[in-house]
Amino acid sequence: MWFAGPARRIPPAGRPGGLRLGFDLKPGMRVGLFGGSFNPAHEGHAHVAETAKRRLRLDKVIWLVSPQNPLKPSHETADLAERMAGAAAVARGRDMIVSDAETRLGSQYTIDTLRALKARFPGVKFVWIMGADSLATFHRWRGWTQIMREAPVAVVSRPWISLKSRFSPAAVRFRHARLPSHRAMGLPGIRPPAWAFLFGRFNFQSSTALRERMRRSKS
Repeated sequence: MWFAGPARRIPPAGRPGGLRLGFDLKPGMRVGLFGGSFNPAHEGHAHVAETAKRRLRLDKVIWLVSPQNPLKPSHETADLAERMAGAAAVARGRDMIVSDAETRLGSQYTIDTLRALKARFPGVKFVWIMGADSLATFHRWRGWTQIMREAPVAVVSRPWISLKSRFSPAAVRFRHARLPSHRAMGLPGIRPPAWAFLFGRFNFQSSTALRERMRRSKS
């Protein structure tokens, strides 16, 4: 049975493959970590990544394509290579890096990925990026309270769910750690727990709608 309790600690280095992640980060850099299945990736994902990069003045945003989301059925998840290619097609610009780091690290959960990257790149100012739809269900993630205490979190507005997400269990639990919008730019340098809600234009694309459209076209 699934439960969103504390996550056990794994060796900070992860698997040997974690030593070759395909990107290099320098101390002092402001780096956004944008995790997800990207099944498939779409312009809504690009909107979230670009909004966070612009509002937080990030040096890079790393799209962490999950090998398999524990909360989603594997039979509905496309092959990793296919999802990587799809993310690369919408992640525009040299500062957007599409990575299979979680597969290389042997990481199943966000908390493990975050701890491994912090150990691998000391001095880098990491920020976890998510859409408001993810904040609404964040309390179901393994070690979610630990994630909030490992890195600042940027939440980007998404259609239909933005208001509801601000009253989600995670938002209520960490309401004391929320920064006002005008202080969001300083988020990467703030000691966690700290999070901010980034408002912007809505992008109405979703992976669920795209998958349904693809199924209809094949039937």
